[in-house]
Amino acid sequence: MNARNQQAMRRPAAANHRQPVSRPQQPARGSSPMQGQPPYTQSLQRQGAMPQRAPLPPVNDRRKKTRRRAIFLIGAIVTGVFVTALALIGLFVGLRLMRGILPGVHVGDVALSGLTVEQATTRLANEFQTVTLRDGDRAWELSLTSLGGTLDAAGTAQRAYSQGRSAGNAMQAMFRDVQVAPLIDVNATAAESKLNEIAQQVNIAPVNAGVRLQDGQAVATPPQTGRQMNIAATLQRLVDSDFTSGELVLAMNEVAPAVADSSALVDRANSLLRNPLDIQVYDAVTGDSVYWSLPPETWGNWLIATPDANSDIGLSLAFQDAPLYDYLEAQANTAFDPSRTLDMDGSVNAIQQAMLSGRPSSAVLTVEHQPRTHTVQAGESIISIAWDYGIPYLYIQQANNGIEGVSVGQQIIIPPADIFLELPVVPNKRIVVSISEQRTRVYENGQLKWDWATSTGINDSPTWPGVYQILSHVPNAYAGNWDLYMPNFMGVYKPIPGSDFTNGFHGFPTRGGGQLLWENSLGRRVTYGCILLHDVNVQQLYEWAQEGVVVEIRA
Repeated sequence: MNARNQQAMRRPAAANHRQPVSRPQQPARGSSPMQGQPPYTQSLQRQGAMPQRAPLPPVNDRRKKTRRRAIFLIGAIVTGVFVTALALIGLFVGLRLMRGILPGVHVGDVALSGLTVEQATTRLANEFQTVTLRDGDRAWELSLTSLGGTLDAAGTAQRAYSQGRSAGNAMQAMFRDVQVAPLIDVNATAAESKLNEIAQQVNIAPVNAGVRLQDGQAVATPPQTGRQMNIAATLQRLVDSDFTSGELVLAMNEVAPAVADSSALVDRANSLLRNPLDIQVYDAVTGDSVYWSLPPETWGNWLIATPDANSDIGLSLAFQDAPLYDYLEAQANTAFDPSRTLDMDGSVNAIQQAMLSGRPSSAVLTVEHQPRTHTVQAGESIISIAWDYGIPYLYIQQANNGIEGVSVGQQIIIPPADIFLELPVVPNKRIVVSISEQRTRVYENGQLKWDWATSTGINDSPTWPGVYQILSHVPNAYAGNWDLYMPNFMGVYKPIPGSDFTNGFHGFPTRGGGQLLWENSLGRRVTYGCILLHDVNVQQLYEWAQEGVVVEIRA
């Protein structure tokens, strides 16, 4: 080493010895990150106390990587679309090549998957037979034919076969069940007739506001809105329906109750509810009555309000029909043998009318009698049988297809014992005629009122036993067969079915302009079938016995 080089080597050392203070400078572009940093920072980085940042790649490298990713993504998308298209084309071709109806195809609840058109036609004809009518939660299942509907099974099967065989619905057919609408023709006339028929089951009658018992007192009850089928609108829905679901939603209208507030009747109800409901049941044939009694806590729950133009408040109390009907039916089944019953509709109406009048316990129900069967015994004839049963024999002939005679062991029909009770009966009055005693006894409220001598018919034209009624009042009736005028005539029964000829009560008759007959014959059988009374007595009876009073003629 020469002297000049040694001097150069010593010069930096001299500079370091002086340690001049210099300003920190920014590192030069492209220099190391360590350059230009304070010594303590460099020392920390060298000792590992501060992490070193990786150098950023050049900008051109980053741009190249981004382009490569985009190209890869686009390629993947194009490839996916291509593969999907190939799959769809393959699926469509596969579906087109399948011979049977595609999986998941139904018509209503009839599954047709895998069937040929011919097989599907048979299945539809056998199984697609009902339609469900629906109103909310309520449903009624009816046969398609009863609603006037006719299924085109072959056309529907062909429609099911075509389902899924177009590009537009191939995926739909593969991945979920498909409902195919059936081809149905509806006869509107037949459908309307059936809808009118079932409306009686579907309709819900509105319930008027009423009165019920609560803690022993009457309180007003709220009304209930009814529902009624709109026949015309439902029919239109039926005609327009594609029957895809197998259901038809009924068109229903709400029906408002006639009485929305019954509070004005509460006081009247409380007055009536102090007493039981007593119902008189009257047997006009026997003249006996029974009474059925209901406590207020039972019948009070049957009360409703009903419009009443004759009421001062425009309302009256009435009963619900259904519980009243059920009660009467149960009572009749318990109290009567098979030969007797009640006219339920008439009985319910009688009680309703009594309630509307404000006197619910005034109702009187009349027992109805049924036809009977008689087995002919030795020595009997039609006439003797008729006499014993109290039925004119011509009526027994009529009930048995006009038979002329009977034989031992033969069974014949005997008409009901109340066959001649044509009018509403008067339960508190009764007239009893005894043929054997030749007496007429008149009763009112169960008590004997009059007891008179009487004359009835001769053997060739007898007065016939039976239970009858006062049918008419004629001040002076004329009998052309015998040229008789009969004062104060009261018709009782017609001995010949369908004729106008009537037997009844009358006073002493006249003939030929003034000849008085049978004035001294009372107590003996002298008439042609009528019941003869003294003029004074028949006048009393004529005024007392209104039409409907029961007349019992005993042998």
